[in-house]
Amino acid sequence: MKRKQFVLLIAALVVIGGAALLLNRSNESSWNKSAEGSGGKILGDLDVNAVAAILIQQHTNALTLVRSNETWTVRERGGYPANFSDIADSLTKLADMKAIRTIPVGQSQRPKLELGEPPTGTNSGTLVELKDASGKALKSVLLGKRYTKQSGQASPFGDEGFPAGRYVLSLPAGDRVAIVSDALNSLDPKASAWLSKDFFKVEKAKSIAIVSTVSSNSWSISRATETNDWILADAKPTEKIDAAKVSGSANALSMPSFTDVVSGGSKADLGLDKATKVGITTFEGFTYELQIGKAADENYPLTVTVAGSFAQTRTPGKDEKPEDKAKLDKEFTESLAKLEERLKAEKKVNGWTYLVSKWTLDPLFRDRAQLLVGEKKEEPPVATEPK
Repeated sequence: MKRKQFVLLIAALVVIGGAALLLNRSNESSWNKSAEGSGGKILGDLDVNAVAAILIQQHTNALTLVRSNETWTVRERGGYPANFSDIADSLTKLADMKAIRTIPVGQSQRPKLELGEPPTGTNSGTLVELKDASGKALKSVLLGKRYTKQSGQASPFGDEGFPAGRYVLSLPAGDRVAIVSDALNSLDPKASAWLSKDFFKVEKAKSIAIVSTVSSNSWSISRATETNDWILADAKPTEKIDAAKVSGSANALSMPSFTDVVSGGSKADLGLDKATKVGITTFEGFTYELQIGKAADENYPLTVTVAGSFAQTRTPGKDEKPEDKAKLDKEFTESLAKLEERLKAEKKVNGWTYLVSKWTLDPLFRDRAQLLVGEKKEEPPVATEPK
């Protein structure tokens, strides 16, 4: 190659490289600098304290969260308490939501970004409408397709890039769609996801009685102290309980959770007219009365009634010293206050019907025979050929 041709080739490469660098910086600028209409808060001067209801609608599936007397509830679950922290977090995200970029999108192009208006709009998005106590809409926004950004290199997300935010259209709609840096996945009209998951839990169980519709599946166990072994009621001298299985049944409700709350439906539909009944007492003075219905879709319908009765005065020890009395009295008073506060919280489950996983409740469905150590069958001796 002649020297002149080589110089021209080097010059051409410099020009191409410079153009590529400028293009790359231009692309970065579209993300790092605000374009026309971007930079400000999408919902303007939203006062989150004025929001008294939140409507979330996707296609024909709608959810309404309602605030009443400073308590948020889920309307589609009969007014069951909602998770306040999730609502507060979502409202904060909406109030602070800013566009990192805006793009012009005509009405006919909105379905491509899943920004059609529900329930009948083509490729409809998720409508979020914030209302005040009178039911007046304060702000409305459509959440569209999740936005992805090309990485320019091998990515686990394939050719579609990686999640970088979401397309958002403030209503009433203008001619520009905003891109925000948060996918806002929590704003979904699935009612069970918004429920407060506070529940009851059985601690320091003293006795457990199962009353089944099948008499052979009924049984009861008890223990004298927290450290004593469990005793099976009416056990025959030859019967020995399986400690591991009994422990599994006794601890089944030590940390239970629920998947959903049932709103509507008759007892017969849920199998609660022929329920398995569970009665539990604890050493602290709590009592739990459970009714478990017919399993469906890996869950049992469950109702719970929680009550409690606690000693209001402390009986001094036989050899208690006067100098110890004040300290022990204080500890007793503080313990009693905690028990009463816990009872108040757990009694909130009374009157509701829950869906609880089979995995949680199945240990309570062991029949009496399954709680016993099975008889070991002697294996016949292996025959050997004489030498």
